[in-house]
Amino acid sequence: MPESKQPLKAVILAAGKESDSADVRSILLKDLGGRKVIDYVVQNALQVVRPEDLFIVIGCEADEMRAHLGPDYSYVCQEEQLGTGHAVLQLKPLLQDFHGDLLILYGDTPLFRPDSIRGLLNRHTLRQAQLTLLTAVVDRPYPYGRVLRDAGGRIIDIIEAADASESIRAIRELNIGAYVVRADVIFPALEKLSPAAGQGGYRLTDCVHQLVHSGLLVESYQTYDPDEVQGINSDEDLAQAARILQKRLFRPRRPEAETEVAFGTGGWRAVIGEGFTMHNVRRLSQALANEITRRGEEKRGVLIGYDRRFLSDRAAETAAEVFAGNDISVILLSEDAPTPLVTYATAKVGAAYGLVFTASHNPPEWNGLKVFRSDGSLLLDDETRQITAETNRLTAAQVVKLDLDLALEAGIVQRRDMTNDYVDAVERLIDMEAIRRAGLRVIVDPMYGVGQLTLGIILTEARCRVTFIHERRNPLFGGRSPAPDLEALRLLINELQEGRYDLGLATDGDADRIAIIDEKGRYISTNDLLCLVYWYLHEVKGQRGGVVRNLATTHMLDRMAARFGEKSYETPVGFKHIAAAMVEHDALLGGESSGGLTVRGHILGKDGIFACALVVEMLARTGKRISEIQEEVWNIAGRLYSREENLPATPEMRVDIPRRIKETPITAVGPYPVVRVTHYDGTKVLLENDNWALLRFSGTEPVLRLMVEADSPAKAEELIEWLKRFCVQ
Repeated sequence: MPESKQPLKAVILAAGKESDSADVRSILLKDLGGRKVIDYVVQNALQVVRPEDLFIVIGCEADEMRAHLGPDYSYVCQEEQLGTGHAVLQLKPLLQDFHGDLLILYGDTPLFRPDSIRGLLNRHTLRQAQLTLLTAVVDRPYPYGRVLRDAGGRIIDIIEAADASESIRAIRELNIGAYVVRADVIFPALEKLSPAAGQGGYRLTDCVHQLVHSGLLVESYQTYDPDEVQGINSDEDLAQAARILQKRLFRPRRPEAETEVAFGTGGWRAVIGEGFTMHNVRRLSQALANEITRRGEEKRGVLIGYDRRFLSDRAAETAAEVFAGNDISVILLSEDAPTPLVTYATAKVGAAYGLVFTASHNPPEWNGLKVFRSDGSLLLDDETRQITAETNRLTAAQVVKLDLDLALEAGIVQRRDMTNDYVDAVERLIDMEAIRRAGLRVIVDPMYGVGQLTLGIILTEARCRVTFIHERRNPLFGGRSPAPDLEALRLLINELQEGRYDLGLATDGDADRIAIIDEKGRYISTNDLLCLVYWYLHEVKGQRGGVVRNLATTHMLDRMAARFGEKSYETPVGFKHIAAAMVEHDALLGGESSGGLTVRGHILGKDGIFACALVVEMLARTGKRISEIQEEVWNIAGRLYSREENLPATPEMRVDIPRRIKETPITAVGPYPVVRVTHYDGTKVLLENDNWALLRFSGTEPVLRLMVEADSPAKAEELIEWLKRFCVQ
């Protein structure tokens, strides 16, 4: 909260307004976004005062309000609802000796942002004002008081809408109902008030005129969010407030600017120096340490790795200090390492948690953390919710740590190299002898990430003639995101064609994703790659089992599974769901269209290193080129063509599109009849012949992802255009 020389107390006016108190009191206890209306106002007050310094003015029969809010606050009875000024005056006997500031909030204005309350207090303190009020400049004709200023911009009065002339009502600056005022100023002013003409009550805003003309300083703080102006005095207002809360929930914002930690589908990620700070690393590590301690698993310890991003190594050491401070043993990897190595090593040593500091394929200004369970799978949603909630409650004073040099000397933190263990594990699953006999020439782009060492060892030991590009450490990743998409791999394609290599391989920044280029220099989509690998495992290696894919991945896998007499399973986006389904169904292959895959018997996570080695083995064992295997797969499964496009997602779209889908179900996409619609992760519309269309809002970016799969490129384009028209209508 803002620093102030004056002590601060807060009051919430919850007894009702001048003319409709009974209705207002009932509305304050109505549901709004899963909570009561009054809860939002109390939360705003508690960010700046302690519970014992919060006073709530209620009607004398407001037992339901007391029961809901609980005993932590002081309740003040207003026997007669004689206006807002009269309500505040009821505090005078309790604050006779209080000479600090009083924050006044209305119970029916729950939509103020916390920053607006802090800004109001900060302006009041810095300007050394006697009264500061919250204002907004809006276009809509709200029934709020107009703020009058003189030529110099100083506030000279507030005219209530009921008293305003037509020219005054044209003023766009409104008093929206939050004040900070000196207690020893407001109570004498309130005692001098007369009932407002025709209103039957004493209005708080009438004090402004009195204070201004007494020569006291009246200031204002302006909010620029028009949604904050919305008060709640009717069911229609309540419905509008609910829509505003939905918009805020989905509002595009930079999560890196938040002080809170938030997990997405692949861990916690934030911009370095903003959300990704050592303070947040320590708090998150402490929350994980607390959970380990509650479970009594200190001796199992944690394993910590890191990639080549800026500050990843420092963050790993910082986390190690926190775990050591909590008497939890730590294996700290001695060099940067791929995420799949950390996944493997966590399961191998049976650590309570595995941590790897990485932001995967995000742009270079980002960093983050992936957390694995003891079996190497990512934490599930309920686990991340519990960990993030505890992290964000922790303060710096609640973090326990031990300096790294002391922890290393004591042995509670040990540096260890597990590269050979991981390489051996991959090589046990790969037919190294077949690769040695094939004499393949391979070119690899690790995109300045951590894939070079482990993959280089594997391919070299398999006697491949391997060339690397972009293999050195560069925390800026060449000035772009280390994501192995077509545009990023132009140099790899050129080098492959000029050097006549048999295969091009690429991994993303932390080496859990893969991309491949065939011998002709053609980019092979991940959807096609998954089909190639499934065919190879099932038909050449003779392994049996179904396939798991997320809902945004090709249905050609379903066709192949049916042809093989196996089953296909669909999951939400997020590899943790794929890993869980693989275990549940003993599936052979799990993958997603964004570039990740794993197979039964390996780790419960994406592994770009293993996937690269497996593709090389596929060429060696079959003696065929990628293009030849591709034709064989198409002969089995036919062809489906994918299209994907991202639209900027406004908050209004996030509210409006689900509402329209709910109110008017989709029965056809253009001329194509709908077979079925699912809503468990976005909205997926299934058409005939394994064609489909998906609308899904990203959980980490302000975009709406549109994805389709169809019998022909023209039909795929037709489906994507229909989705775009549907979304922007």
